[in-house]
Amino acid sequence: LRLFDPAVAQRLKRTPDGLVCAVAQQRGTGEVLMVAWMDDEALHRTLTTRRATYYSRSRQQLWVKGETSGHTQYVHEVRLDCDGDTLLLTVDQQGAACHTGDRTCFDATVLLADA
Repeated sequence: LRLFDPAVAQRLKRTPDGLVCAVAQQRGTGEVLMVAWMDDEALHRTLTTRRATYYSRSRQQLWVKGETSGHTQYVHEVRLDCDGDTLLLTVDQQGAACHTGDRTCFDATVLLADA
């Protein structure tokens, strides 16, 4: 089963359980929305459907962002970082990105900020 370009597959540096970190960023603003994980199938589905698909480590299954909540991510671009261990998804987020209901997963706790 060929999921995507073999050259890309070869560059991916996966965790021992076969996952790659994926960062979702809002198109236009650059706002970082969330961090999740993808296996090869999640990446393939994301690339072919433009619907952000991730791998849930807790449930050990694929999930499409917004499938149950309605808070979808339409994927405009996917980039692989220089080390091959992180994907950057540029998305249009509809509704909250965080499961807590916050706009992003980084809204709640600020550790350092300019005054």
